[in-house]
Amino acid sequence: MQTVKPRKPLLALLMSLVLPGFGQIYNGEVNKGVWLIIGLAFVSVPGLAFLALYVPGRLMIVMLLAAVLAALAIWVYAMADAWHQSKRKQDYVPERWQTSGFYALVLIAGNLVALPVLGGYVRAHFVESFRIPSTSMEPSVLRGDFLFADKRYNCRGCKGRIARGDIAVFTYPNDRTQLNIKRIIALPGDHVRIEGRTVEVNERELGPPGVDAVAGDITETSADGREWRVQWEELAGDPVIDLVVPPGEVFVLGDNRSFSRDSRHVGTVPMQDVVGRARQVWFSRGPDGIRWGRLGKTLE
Repeated sequence: MQTVKPRKPLLALLMSLVLPGFGQIYNGEVNKGVWLIIGLAFVSVPGLAFLALYVPGRLMIVMLLAAVLAALAIWVYAMADAWHQSKRKQDYVPERWQTSGFYALVLIAGNLVALPVLGGYVRAHFVESFRIPSTSMEPSVLRGDFLFADKRYNCRGCKGRIARGDIAVFTYPNDRTQLNIKRIIALPGDHVRIEGRTVEVNERELGPPGVDAVAGDITETSADGREWRVQWEELAGDPVIDLVVPPGEVFVLGDNRSFSRDSRHVGTVPMQDVVGRARQVWFSRGPDGIRWGRLGKTLE
């Protein structure tokens, strides 16, 4: 004889709170539950990666907000629908698969396996978010910036190629457990000479020739047709550099030249350790609060 059991609306709601679609599976609507799980996974992981890589800076914040609202809408709908359907279909005969062990398996597979694996894959191969904790790349990248880095850069079979002027994320030579962010100014085989505020690559000075900036001034510099701003605070202790970049390595500098530990101090960086290129700022907060003007700023 089959046993008729009452469904528990509160349990269905709480299950969808933990994982959207989980309550629908409890209600016997497996197809709807699976699609809700897939929908949330797509919006929260590949969807955000697509926005980070392809949406223009001026639309970034609007589209990120839309993605967050879409994820919340899926979550709220899943909870409300699970509650409603559980009340509507109060009495039911449990299927053989409707056991506590099966529900535990779904929860583990969804929350502890599928979503983390999908998120890890996207971060490793497509895009990753970083928070900037230092001032070494000011004025281009500020302390308190949250930025997206394109992880398709410098990987085998990818389109991105390392170029002078790129703001790169790389494994820090002195501590390989940490990532660092600096600007690439020289490629393998380039001759680099740095003395005082003069930086030369292949005997070409980066920045306006002959300019002796006052400490704290921000000056323009350029390479291969790309322009960016740098600043110097002081010269005391800055080493004189005169070298040729070894094969398979790059020379990096921080834009805040006097407050950056870069290739002047730790040597050149193997190209294989360059893991991403900074693309755009998606959030920024400083001592005075949110820097609204930097939200969506494309990094050059």
